[in-house]
Amino acid sequence: MIRCFIAVDLSLEAVKEIEGAQRELSKKKTWQGKITEPANLHLTLKFLGEIEEERVEEVRRRLREIKFPKFSCYIGNLGVFTPNNIKIVWAHIIGNEVLGLQKWVDESLWDMFPKEKRFMSHLTIARVKMVKDKKLFLQELEKVKTQNLKFPVKNFYLIKSELREKGPVYTTLEKFELK
Repeated sequence: MIRCFIAVDLSLEAVKEIEGAQRELSKKKTWQGKITEPANLHLTLKFLGEIEEERVEEVRRRLREIKFPKFSCYIGNLGVFTPNNIKIVWAHIIGNEVLGLQKWVDESLWDMFPKEKRFMSHLTIARVKMVKDKKLFLQELEKVKTQNLKFPVKNFYLIKSELREKGPVYTTLEKFELK
C-alpha cells in the first residue's frame, strides 16, 4: 500500500510569494505550529489515500488520458477552515481552470475513488498546534497579504507521500503535461 495524491506544483515566483507570507506569519506570537517547507508547497487536486500498488498503474493510465490546456491562476488571501478550531493556515488559489482540472481528475477516477464533495483550491502554508487568542490570531492573519501573484500551471503530478517523524516526504510517481 502506498499513500498518494494528485497535485499541481507552484512556480518559483509563487513559492517565493508564499515564503514571504510565511515569514510574516512566523513573526506573529499568537500561535505555535509548523510552516510548510517550500519544497512541500503544492495544490492538492485529489487525495487518494492508501492504495494498492497494482491500482497505482490504473490511476496512471487514466491520468495520462486527461487532455486539459495549460492555464494560469492566482495566489489569493490567507485563511483557515474552521475559526473555532484552527489547525491549518492556507493560501487560496484562484482560477476557474483549477476547478476544471480538478473535476476532470475526479471524473477520470470516478469508479475508483469517491468524488470530492467540496473542493477548495488552497495551499497549506502552516499547520497549527496551538492558538493563544483565536480572535487576535485571525485579525493578525488578515494583515498578512500576498501580491495576488499570477503563476502558470503546465503540469500536474501523481505523488507518493510518506509520513515521517520530521514531516512528509513527497516523491513524484509521474508528471502529466497539460496541452
